[in-house]
Amino acid sequence: MTTSETAEQLRGWFSGRLPEGWFEGPLEVVVDREEVSVVGRLAEPAAAADVSQAERSALLAGHIQRFREDTRDQRIAIAREAEHRFGLKVSWGADCGDEREMFTTLSVPVMTRLRQPERRVLDTLVDAGVARSRSDALAWCVRLVGKNTDAWLSELRTALEYVERARAAGPQA
Repeated sequence: MTTSETAEQLRGWFSGRLPEGWFEGPLEVVVDREEVSVVGRLAEPAAAADVSQAERSALLAGHIQRFREDTRDQRIAIAREAEHRFGLKVSWGADCGDEREMFTTLSVPVMTRLRQPERRVLDTLVDAGVARSRSDALAWCVRLVGKNTDAWLSELRTALEYVERARAAGPQA
């Protein structure tokens, strides 16, 4: 099954499993090897319409926090069901207006081998106070690359989906 098909299957399952009225519009479901992230859009409170940007931002953040607390027990139970069914950890998040908060996410160790020039880049970030450790510096670099190459990475992911489909359609060993 391709990553895209897996995401569609998970989106369908979560859409059918979640209580009515939690979110408006379709769920955003992102899958990798260890985790599925489920993000839903909350309806904006009417009070957010005619206030300053600072008050609006705080109001939306508070609305997301209330949702998080009010749904905690149900989200945990649903996540356990999904983890048992799909073999992936579940993380949750919510959007409201232009605010997004991820409630739970995995932090997965990734091993890499770096030569001295790459290690010096990480050490410079640590020495400058941009990161607390080489690990934090490497995560910062990955976020920066991801942010600055979104279009390219999106195109690459689309190409990989075609490769996955072609592999799945080929002869089975």
